[in-house]
Amino acid sequence: MQKITTCLWFDDQAEEAARYYTSVFRNAKVGKITRAPAGGEPYVTQGAVLTVEFEVEGNGFVALNGGKVDFAFNDAISFQVSCADQAEVDEYWSKLTADGGREVQCGWLKDKYGLSWQIVPEALTRLIADSDKAKAGRVMAAMMQMVKIDIAKLEEAAAGQQAKVA
Repeated sequence: MQKITTCLWFDDQAEEAARYYTSVFRNAKVGKITRAPAGGEPYVTQGAVLTVEFEVEGNGFVALNGGKVDFAFNDAISFQVSCADQAEVDEYWSKLTADGGREVQCGWLKDKYGLSWQIVPEALTRLIADSDKAKAGRVMAAMMQMVKIDIAKLEEAAAGQQAKVA
C-alpha cells in the first residue's frame, strides 16, 4: 500500500477524470469506485460517485467529487512526466492539451481540468546538468524560449549552434 496518495478534488467529474488520466498513460488503471450510501449528507445523491481510486505509472491517486466550491487547481502543484524521446514528449503533450487543455511555457501545460503538467525529456535534464556551464546555459536559454520542449533544438543549443526556437 502506498503511504501517501495524491487526492484530486473535482466538482463532480471524478470518474470522468480518472478514466481520462488512465487513458493518457500506458501503465494506468481505474480501481475502486466508492458511491454515496443512503442517509448521507443531504446534498449527496445516494449512489453518486464519491471517490475513484486510480493508478498511473505506479502512483496512486484518488479523485474526489467534492462539490462546487471555490477550490481549483493552481500552478503551485504540477505533475512532471519524464520522457525518453521526442515522440513521447509529443504523445503526452498532444493527449494532455486535447479537449480544452492549453499550452503554457517551458514544457508546462494545463489539462482540460486545469491540472498543471511538466512534460520533460530526459535530454533536457541531462543537458542542463552538463559540467560545461556554457553549454548548460545555452540549453537553458533555448528551453526558456520554448512552449513544448524540442529535443533537437536543445541539442543544437548544446552544440553551440544558433537555434531558432518557435
